[in-house]
Amino acid sequence: MFIIKLNAIDSTNSFLKRLSSKEVVKDFTVAITKYQTKGRGQMGSLWSSQDSKNLMFSVFKDIHNTKIEDNFYISMVVAASILEALEAFKIKNLKVKWPNDILSEEKKIGGILIENVIKQSNISASIIGIGININQTIFDNLPQASSMRLISGRVYDLDEVLHLILKKLKQNFRLLNQKQFGIIKNAYENHLFRKDKPSTFRDSEGELFSGFIKGVSDSGNLQVLVEDNIITEFDLKAVTLLY
Repeated sequence: MFIIKLNAIDSTNSFLKRLSSKEVVKDFTVAITKYQTKGRGQMGSLWSSQDSKNLMFSVFKDIHNTKIEDNFYISMVVAASILEALEAFKIKNLKVKWPNDILSEEKKIGGILIENVIKQSNISASIIGIGININQTIFDNLPQASSMRLISGRVYDLDEVLHLILKKLKQNFRLLNQKQFGIIKNAYENHLFRKDKPSTFRDSEGELFSGFIKGVSDSGNLQVLVEDNIITEFDLKAVTLLY
């Protein structure tokens, strides 16, 4: 494993994308920074973090044998790996809010941004961006945000958390290589936020509706039990799960 430590960068995902366009990047190359000037989240949202308080890193993962239609299993592997690592640090009530927000005590403490490199109808590599709120205690105008320190009262060593997440990623990507899709999906769905609970959603037109989350499809769509006992699938652009 090759770790590149940066004091500041626009985003670690962008850094690895630029690097991979210029040279051959080894599997599990990691770029980590103390501060991101343009950290990104899902759907183009910004990821804001205090200097040196949190984990902001990206992993270059060679997954050339993964089919495009199986791409959400990459997200499931990453989410499950983070949850397993944080459970080892006694973080309580960990969940994944579809598709890839990491929650503790119903507050967001982490996020995932995955950008795939496609070659000849297969995914040749993934750049996996991970942000975890570790020791930050103030989140201005972010009422749903929290951190490991706020949840537990402890101060954490960033390197210790990083290396355990990387260890779990290596273990769980072996499952993906072995096509153990059922194990991966169960690990993800067992931590799915509001699974089997009455929940409120907003559709792409801004309308609210109620339903019960039942799981996710192989392609990553959210499966929701709506009126008349019908299970409907929604992609990321079609629905938002409200708190």
